[in-house]
Amino acid sequence: MHDIRAIRDNPEAFDAALARRGEAAMSQAVLSLDAARRAKIAAAETAKAEQNKASKEVGAAKGRGDEAEFERLRALVSDKKAEVAAMNAEAQELDAKLNDMLARIPNNPADDVPQGDDENDNVEVKSWGEKPAFDFKPVEHYEIKGVKPGMDFETAAKTSGARFVMLKGAVARVHRALAQFMIDTHVDENGLTEVNSPVLVRDEAMYGTDKLPKFGEDSYQTTNGWWLVPTSEVPLTYSVGGDTLEESALPIRLAAHTLCFRSEAGSAGRDTAGMLRQHQFEKVEMVSITHPDESDAEQQRMVGCAEGILEKLGVPYRTVILCTGDMGFGARRTYDIEAWVPGQDCYREISSVSTTGDFQARRMNARFKPEGGGKPQFVHTLNGSGLAVGRCLIAVLENGQQADGSVKLPEALAPYLGGKTTVTAEGVLA
Repeated sequence: MHDIRAIRDNPEAFDAALARRGEAAMSQAVLSLDAARRAKIAAAETAKAEQNKASKEVGAAKGRGDEAEFERLRALVSDKKAEVAAMNAEAQELDAKLNDMLARIPNNPADDVPQGDDENDNVEVKSWGEKPAFDFKPVEHYEIKGVKPGMDFETAAKTSGARFVMLKGAVARVHRALAQFMIDTHVDENGLTEVNSPVLVRDEAMYGTDKLPKFGEDSYQTTNGWWLVPTSEVPLTYSVGGDTLEESALPIRLAAHTLCFRSEAGSAGRDTAGMLRQHQFEKVEMVSITHPDESDAEQQRMVGCAEGILEKLGVPYRTVILCTGDMGFGARRTYDIEAWVPGQDCYREISSVSTTGDFQARRMNARFKPEGGGKPQFVHTLNGSGLAVGRCLIAVLENGQQADGSVKLPEALAPYLGGKTTVTAEGVLA
């Protein structure tokens, strides 16, 4: 959510920030609605003052025995009361329209975000690891001989439809091991607090984390109004919604491993093979709630946490900063970490780490009290995948594939697999 006062003070800067995202200027429409709202509030206050004045004069007229004046004033009070109620209702309607308009306008990009139209204009800032050299043509994850028995798309389609998978046997255990490895690393080494969070949330949580009203079609809603979380960013971030925190409580660093659900609206025909783009998937999410002065440094720390998971697994990756045309709606700055997947001969996004500044905090009214006193300020919120478990499974399987159809697994997973380090060509852990 944008600060209306900032738009009033500098509408040109607001429109310039929108232009960087390829969006049309909005300041005139916003300020016109804001002016109408403020005018209606002022008129209501004037009418209320006239009502109060007439109310005081009613008694005096009665006391003087001036029946005509008494009746006139009593009628005036009644009229003004109705006028005030109508004006307040109109002001509330205008206020709702203004808030809805502001809620649909994307966040301003940070000054250091590169200008661009789409993913082709993203800028690589780091690469790590050597891509594996194969003496055979590598295949995609679902084509690996040892993986096929444990990746059942047909049964999942029978039970649930397209874009679902049933993981079985060794593949299911590797998937589970990856999630446990990630959450343990974030808790034991990166200082995050583990949370077992709900996957059903209310409208307020979705709105506060900028998933509503604009992106409702991207998520699933139950018949009684709950939303299935698109990511645990929603419950973790909204856990401070409406709170005024002590500055000493910051930063708050959280991590959760949850199921995630996305309708994939608008992605028809994209990445339909394998388990790259699913309606239901698992993710280990990182969320930080910080002091505004610390949020940029916190984003770099979070990027390092996500990169560290891939380094421990030995998966080559690159990190890119997203350009203005490829950033998400609520992001002020986003780094994508892309794992190398040899079956597709390309890098694929496995983590996005974003800072939203105070964009989400304004929507959910999350503040902190400065230690030195003064007016409460909005916190800054950050979120990032640490990592997407299914996509990490893809990267591990494809980078570890062997000529005979087996898969060599990362040593980091051995403690979670009973010391086993291979998925055999028959689909068994060994």
